[in-house]
Amino acid sequence: MESAAGLGNSNVEVRDDMEFDSHEAAYEFYKEYAKSEGFGTAKLSSRRSRATKEFIDAKFSCIRYGNKQQSDDAINPRPSPKIGCKASMHVKRRWSSGKWYIHSIIREHNHELLPAQVHFFRSHRNVDPLNNDAKVRRKNMLASVSKQYGAYQFSGNLENLFRNQHDRGRSLTLEEGDAQVLLELFVHMQEENPKFFYAIDLNEEHRLRNVFWVDAKGMDSYSNFGDVVSFDTTYFTNKYKVPLVLFIGANHHVQPTLLGCALIADDTVHTFLWLMRTWCLAMGGQGPRILLSDQNDNIKAAVGAILTNTQHYFSLWSILEKIPSRLDYLSMWHETFMAKFRKCIYKSWTEEHFEHRWWKLIEKFSLREDEWVQSLYEDRKLWVPIFMRGVSFANLSMASRSESVNSFFDKYIQSEMSLRDFIGQHKLILEDWYEEEAKANFDAWHETPELLSPSPFEKQMLLLYTHEIFRKFQVEVIGASACHLKKESEDGTSITYAVKDFEANQDFVVEWDAPKSDLYCSCHLFEYKGYLCRHAIVVLQMSGVFVIPSKYILQRWTNAATSKHSIIEGLDDAQAKVRRYNDLCRRAIILGEEGSLTQESYNIAVGAIAEALKKCQGNTLAANRKSGCSAIPAIQVDEVCQGNTLAARELGPDSEAAQTSKGSKRADPGNERESNRNTSNKKGKAPLEPEIENSAQEDFPQMDMPSSLYHPARFLTTLLRGGDINKRGAELLGEMLQEQN
Repeated sequence: MESAAGLGNSNVEVRDDMEFDSHEAAYEFYKEYAKSEGFGTAKLSSRRSRATKEFIDAKFSCIRYGNKQQSDDAINPRPSPKIGCKASMHVKRRWSSGKWYIHSIIREHNHELLPAQVHFFRSHRNVDPLNNDAKVRRKNMLASVSKQYGAYQFSGNLENLFRNQHDRGRSLTLEEGDAQVLLELFVHMQEENPKFFYAIDLNEEHRLRNVFWVDAKGMDSYSNFGDVVSFDTTYFTNKYKVPLVLFIGANHHVQPTLLGCALIADDTVHTFLWLMRTWCLAMGGQGPRILLSDQNDNIKAAVGAILTNTQHYFSLWSILEKIPSRLDYLSMWHETFMAKFRKCIYKSWTEEHFEHRWWKLIEKFSLREDEWVQSLYEDRKLWVPIFMRGVSFANLSMASRSESVNSFFDKYIQSEMSLRDFIGQHKLILEDWYEEEAKANFDAWHETPELLSPSPFEKQMLLLYTHEIFRKFQVEVIGASACHLKKESEDGTSITYAVKDFEANQDFVVEWDAPKSDLYCSCHLFEYKGYLCRHAIVVLQMSGVFVIPSKYILQRWTNAATSKHSIIEGLDDAQAKVRRYNDLCRRAIILGEEGSLTQESYNIAVGAIAEALKKCQGNTLAANRKSGCSAIPAIQVDEVCQGNTLAARELGPDSEAAQTSKGSKRADPGNERESNRNTSNKKGKAPLEPEIENSAQEDFPQMDMPSSLYHPARFLTTLLRGGDINKRGAELLGEMLQEQN
């Protein structure tokens, strides 16, 4: 029989007659087999002889073997990949020869195998120093990414496309041979993928003035995450040796996405007009919803002329970082000034509050004659938070650059870096970016975050948000317990609350309009990061709302971010149907109370229900025929009764809907039903009402396939299961979503 201890090829086969020198050798073979198949491994168990204390059997398994078990009092539990996979190999030691043989093996898995991403599994990291080298992996990843984005060849003379023949202008300052190196980069990138895009701007003397390029992955990322884009001129304005400007986005894992690079000779209107037009052309002619940039009049003019449907704002961190240099004569009072300045921009609840605090600040520090301060006030609607209600900047405009995804590129680019060095770093940036994104996608497919609280909001977003956003959102959910609110005022449907955040030791203001599901908090977390803050969450809780309104769930932060189907549009319709269903259940409770008092009332109620059901079924059938959809299964009367019973249990005796309407003699029908049920059970009879399991209390299902992350119907069901709906409501929602698909 052949020994398999040394096998390590890419097509490992398992045979029943194999033997191994030790159980460690058997495990090494199983790892090689797993690596060739595309799954991670773990040592499941082993056993020693009581007499000799030597190992006599061992069992190895897929990393997803078994089911996740979590103690209720676990602190900071780690995500678990276990989903009940049975794949494993059991080996035993022969007494006669001391060799180990395969006692049993299960090859089948209940999840997708990923041979191309197998190096991400812990069991396969650093196994083969040559094949596992980061540069080799990055090279392979670059090749696979290039193949992924089809073949597209741009035709046209880009050199002369947007050139102004009457503007002599400046030219790029390049060292000898730099132009050749740059051209070689473009040729190499286009050879790897024809969709690679680049454009050259020449001045009247036919000297290189501006250059722009973007790879295929950048264009594809723009189609998914082009809602908010940062045009970063930091390296150019800070006089780096390489006059580099970047178009940067953020993907659904809050990782930077490179949406375009350019080398520019100057910061004139001509340069920015050419650059914006060229970039827009590369992105299919569609500008972003929001563009963030430095405060620059020439950029503002170019964006207004080219990106006419784009909202243009200034990055908050770019404003704040300029203050020390622009107002250096206030250095002695810098801390005092910044405290007042931050209070003015962050804690002004209305535009009037901002105006009052701004001019008070100007007078206190004698800044009326400062031109830069004047320009800040003139552009206040482009950077002050109070003017940006409901606008989300997707982590691209933070209080400091280090908090923004823009800072990702700082570790690669130094002020004295030459163009040749930058070109070498440019490829490294792409490789690291692809690697980080692939790792985040891999983790999303194979691990489910742990719930840290019983909050319905946390359950609602568990499988919807990506891991990174979910962990950030969890901090807000838990932080809500340290908040205390007080109603300040009420104007029609809008209520204003003062929220004391004991953890931050600050007071915030939250405005809540229930009919419109509008929320606004003075901390501006949603505007800058794109998910609700703890102050808004505590207001929802106290208002009896246990589902995050769909308008505050950005699809770009979900696992379905790259799906072409909007889960938010379907969510609005689904939530509306569930609300209608719950309202009908509550009304049915009142009808049941009144209709059960006398036989005559009972006959009237039954007749009304039968007539209403007939009309509703006819209306549904007509609507479905008109839309070309199959009819949704009708709700039977016994199902309605079950839904009403559950709704009554959820409402409780103190709820308005559960109260008996005028004329009813039953003060507490819920208790009477419970008493009847107990009495019937004691007599051995069937209960008056069937027991109903509340599916909303069940744990969320594990993600067992990558495709489950991108199924809109599954996401909508998960989203609403975490909220305040009853079992039948969830069932109807699932049926409705299946019909839509």
